[in-house]
Amino acid sequence: MPGNTFRSLLFVLFLVCSGIAQADILVLAAASLTNAINDIAKAYEISKGVKIKSSFASSSVLAKQVENGIPADLFISADLKWMDYLYDKGKIDGNSRREFLGNTLVLVAPKDKGFAAKLEQGFNLAGAFEGMLCTGETETVPVGKYAKEALQKLAMWDALKARIVGAEDVRSALAFVERGECAAGIVYGTDARVSNKVTLIGVFPENSHAPIVYPMALVSQSDEAKAFLDYLTQPEAAAVFDKYGFKRITSRTKTGQ
Repeated sequence: MPGNTFRSLLFVLFLVCSGIAQADILVLAAASLTNAINDIAKAYEISKGVKIKSSFASSSVLAKQVENGIPADLFISADLKWMDYLYDKGKIDGNSRREFLGNTLVLVAPKDKGFAAKLEQGFNLAGAFEGMLCTGETETVPVGKYAKEALQKLAMWDALKARIVGAEDVRSALAFVERGECAAGIVYGTDARVSNKVTLIGVFPENSHAPIVYPMALVSQSDEAKAFLDYLTQPEAAAVFDKYGFKRITSRTKTGQ
């Protein structure tokens, strides 16, 4: 049995055993959205009486779960590629797709272990700290891909690539830095904001990497999922995203790619 299929069957079993499969809505969302989506879902459950369960991981992992038949209702990615991937596979409703949030890319260090750095071309970032740099896996995890692109654009990649630790998602990378297992990390601005165990070193220039865009789309056609997708662009939900530091994009409906 292929590995991906076996893992998907295990995940379905987990859903059933944990009761998640009995939720009215199952949301698969990028790890960086954990706090915001949990807050929004809690308020929505109270006001609408709809049971929402959420699973958070790297967009790449979640996209593969959707591809392999996980019974999700809504997918929210931290980049466009993985949403395009599912559209190409016929796994999402392209007409429901919306690009609605943005983010920033930042450099962090463990609390009280900050160092001076300039995130600009010509600065020797590799020489500014000792130890490893954590981010997402640089070929598949969105934050890692943005990080690699930014480091390459600023001519920092070659000197640092041997010291980069690729984590399974952005919250795992953040945790490595919080524990001091990595001397630096590249995460999203929203992740640095929710942690009191890291020091913000700097923000990468927007032109050093592709725009960080969060698209969402329906996986199922349930009425409950459609209503929740709409709610995520309404003022009540927008206020929560604002609180956590996400950038609001005027919600764009984008069919397919």
